[in-house]
Amino acid sequence: MEQKDYLLREIEKIGVVLRAILNRLTGSKGNFATTVESVFEKTDEELVHKINFDLTCFLALDESASLDYISRFEGMSSINLELLAEIIYQIAIQGSARQKRILLEKAIFLYEFCETTDKTFSFVREQRIKEIKKAL
Repeated sequence: MEQKDYLLREIEKIGVVLRAILNRLTGSKGNFATTVESVFEKTDEELVHKINFDLTCFLALDESASLDYISRFEGMSSINLELLAEIIYQIAIQGSARQKRILLEKAIFLYEFCETTDKTFSFVREQRIKEIKKAL
């Protein structure tokens, strides 16, 4: 019982952090002085500080190493992975061409991983996968 409670708390904690970051990325675009690099750095710092997830490291990993990396996080449910994919996607659509491709490839990797592991079909996720494939 205690282990289940711990896992639920971890899932909720990661979800709260990811939603807060996503809200910041998709919120008002009033601060034009903010560069994509600074948004990426701030997001990476926040993920490392709050849930010990190193986005820079994660982006550099191949698919199998990426799966190993995310499997170490007990609170990475398919919902949280989808939030992480959306964060990466939002950074990508604001980024430079070089960085954009890497980010989009990792986002689609996460979305497709969610497709294979989640028992529920998501129309939104399917649409996002199509958008990313079209952008690549």
